[in-house]
Amino acid sequence: MRSARSGRWTATMLALAVFSTCSLARAQEHVTVTQITPNVLVFATSTGNAVASVGPDGALLVGTPLAASTPRIEKILAQRTTNPKRYVVIYPEDPAQSQGDAGWGKLGAFVVMQEKALERLGGHVMGKPEPLPPRLVKLDLGRPPVSFSQVISFDINGEAIHIIHQKPGFSDADAVTHFHVASVVYLGEVFPGDGYPRIDAAQGGTLQGLIDQLGWTDPKFHIVPARGPVTNGASVKAFADMIISVRDRVKQMIGEGKSERQIIAAHPAADFNAKYGHGRVSPDEFVNDLYAALKNTPTSSAK
Repeated sequence: MRSARSGRWTATMLALAVFSTCSLARAQEHVTVTQITPNVLVFATSTGNAVASVGPDGALLVGTPLAASTPRIEKILAQRTTNPKRYVVIYPEDPAQSQGDAGWGKLGAFVVMQEKALERLGGHVMGKPEPLPPRLVKLDLGRPPVSFSQVISFDINGEAIHIIHQKPGFSDADAVTHFHVASVVYLGEVFPGDGYPRIDAAQGGTLQGLIDQLGWTDPKFHIVPARGPVTNGASVKAFADMIISVRDRVKQMIGEGKSERQIIAAHPAADFNAKYGHGRVSPDEFVNDLYAALKNTPTSSAK
C-alpha cells in the first residue's frame, strides 16, 4: 500500500513538473525586435511578425501576435512610452489557429479586427454575440470587440497609419497597413515571407486579389512579411512575378486538358522551390490552390 501511494506521489510530482515546465516555456516565449525607425518596431514571435508604432501617444500593434508573447511585447512597449494607451489590430489567419485578441483585451487595449474575420470568430453579428469559439475558451483568450469595414486610420506618434481593406486575396478580410512617414507596409498572409502563399477559398480568398495586392514593389518601402525578416519592395516584385509565372504554367496545362493530379505531378513550381518551398505552404499545396482558383474563374476574367 505504501508503495502504491509512493508511486502515485511520484507520478503527481512528475505531472506538476511537466506542467510547470510547459507554463515556463509559454511565459518565456522568445520575441525578437527589429527597429525600423525609433518609433516603428517589428516584433517576431514563433507564429509571425507584428509591426508597432510606439511613442508619446502610446502604442499601436498590427499583425497576428501570439498570446504567449503579449507580456514580453507589452514590457518592451512600456520601456519606450509612459502612455498606457494600446491599440491592437488583429489580421486574418486560419480560424483554427486564431488566438483571438491574443490576451490584449485583458490589458485594457482597444482591439479591432476586420469585420469578415471577426464574423468567423462569432463577432460582428446583428444581435447577441455568439459564444466564444471553443479554442478561445480553452486558451482563456477573448475575441476582439470592435470591427472595421473598409478603413481604420491612426494619427499617432508623428505617423499617419492607414489600414485599408483589400479585394479578397488570402481571405476576404485582407488589409494593407501603410505607415506613411516611415514608408513601412504590412500585408499579412498575402506576403507570408517564409514561402508560397495560401489562397484560402474557405475564407473567400482569390488568386487575382492576391496578385493585385502585391503592387508595393518600390524598393523604398520597408516591407514587413507575415513571417521572416523585414525586406523591401523588390522582394514583393519577385514574389508576385513567381506567382504569375506558375499561374501561367498551370493555366496552360489546364488548357491542354490535364487533370489536377497530372498538373501537381508535373511540379510547375519546381524552379522556385529552393527559394519558396520551405514555408507553411508546400509546393504541391500552392499548385493545388492555383488549380482550384483557375478552374473556378471564368475564362474571360483569368488574366
